[in-house]
Amino acid sequence: MRQSLPRGVHGALIALITLLTTALAAGCSLAGDDPGRTEAGTAGRQGTVKRPAPAWDTRPASLAALGDSITRGFDACGILTDCPDVSWATGSRRSVESIATRVLDRPAAHSWNLASSGARMRDLPAQAQKAVDLRPEQVTILMGANDACTRSTDLMTPVAEYRKDFSTALSTLTRALPKTQVFVASVPDLMRLWDVGRQNVLGRQIWKLGLCPSMLSDAQSMSTAARERRLNVRERVMAYNDALRQECARHARCRYDGGMVFDYRFTQKELSPWDWFHPSAEGQAKLAGLVYAAAFGPGATG
Repeated sequence: MRQSLPRGVHGALIALITLLTTALAAGCSLAGDDPGRTEAGTAGRQGTVKRPAPAWDTRPASLAALGDSITRGFDACGILTDCPDVSWATGSRRSVESIATRVLDRPAAHSWNLASSGARMRDLPAQAQKAVDLRPEQVTILMGANDACTRSTDLMTPVAEYRKDFSTALSTLTRALPKTQVFVASVPDLMRLWDVGRQNVLGRQIWKLGLCPSMLSDAQSMSTAARERRLNVRERVMAYNDALRQECARHARCRYDGGMVFDYRFTQKELSPWDWFHPSAEGQAKLAGLVYAAAFGPGATG
């Protein structure tokens, strides 16, 4: 979900955070919490024949994580830096309890974080090819926030393009690795992240430097135009998630989270203290718990 910031803004961002943090340390506190389709074969004229879904392995031997800055742990441990140690998917930090540490016997040797901060869905097919080379038994995918986080809503990735690139990536995985399982997490609700983060004075100042402007610019404005812009972004994210659900349903060994990540109401403590938008270490831990319960917890077999 990391955005490409304007030239020279990294140094300004660090200086601004230092200045504002010092100024606010005397007493400013954070505000409280707020407010398929499976392709069926046909048997002559006898109608549609549905094949039973293959058993879902809750103890795969290896895992590859695909995605963007959320999966890289961006801004979870420091300013403008990846922190894969706290990644919800492959992180090694004990407090996070990542998917890899929960399901793999040797997570350090048998898990790979192939995500890239700033990636969009158009980058997923290349990540999928890298996963094919590693031959994991499990793949996780969380991708799409950057497709909606653009300079203006006109620049958001069209849903048809998003769907096409996702379908290509899934086909790359399933054709080369027909026994590999794929778990797809929904794109988070960016409007929820705006609604929580805007309650923080420092967060609003950081956002002015160019973080997800389609959603976060003019953070305090409640004008008709600002509200319509945010709703436009939210509707696009919902359309992305619908495409994820539909395309995943076309593959027997793909599972979608049912909108679980989108529906989750992140709190302030679960957002990065450096940008009030990406998940913090606590937010990464929450993601890990949500995905584990959906993909590998009780009732996930079958």
